Amino acid sequence: MARQAARKPSRKKGRASKTKSQLIPRIRRWVTRVALGAVALILGLVLLYSVVNPPVTHTIWSEWRRLGKVERDWVPMEQIAPIMARSAVAAEDANFCLHWGFDVEAIRDALEDGGSRGASTITQQVVKNVFLWQGRSWVRKALETSITPVVEIFWSKQRILEVYLNVAETGQGVFGVEAAAQRYYGTSAAKMSPVQAARLAAILPSPRNRSVTDPSVRTRRRAASILDGAATIRADGRADCFED
Repeated sequence: MARQAARKPSRKKGRASKTKSQLIPRIRRWVTRVALGAVALILGLVLLYSVVNPPVTHTIWSEWRRLGKVERDWVPMEQIAPIMARSAVAAEDANFCLHWGFDVEAIRDALEDGGSRGASTITQQVVKNVFLWQGRSWVRKALETSITPVVEIFWSKQRILEVYLNVAETGQGVFGVEAAAQRYYGTSAAKMSPVQAARLAAILPSPRNRSVTDPSVRTRRRAASILDGAATIRADGRADCFED
């Protein structure tokens, strides 16, 4: 009896070890399936949104919940003034036509400045706005870095810019250049003047804290610089990838 009693704990240990050895592969398979499912979902959305306009973004949804309504009117690239497109590129990503999602020079300059300024390209901003969420975290940045090249592969530069101009926050509860043009200027995105386009592009980094209709001296100076930049990228060919 003593021998039998002594054997029982060893049997329990054996069962526990066997259960653990079976559980680990199951967890690995589950994690692998979840990861593959997430990759398939993102890839499917990237392909879908290359031809279908994103119905909503996390930021738009969050602002709708906070404010009770948002202003947004999607317009195709053909209904956006070329100067608005050039101004946005000049303001946010002057080398938009030259890179494949990441501007190495801008990243290097940002690092030299101690990270005090951003180096996100328009493609990265589109990925963040359409597929991810706002805020700074290593998880979001890692996902953004992974998805950006995929978007560059499957979307044209014109499509990337079109989506950007329609989902970018352009004021408190205002999204896209069409809604902004109507609210601030009483006109359409197709009929904005160069000064109007440049001022709208000038507030893009911080649309809730900068005013289009009552711009500060800093915003006016930035808008003037953007106008010069828009003319420059048109002259040197850096606007060719999104202009017909």
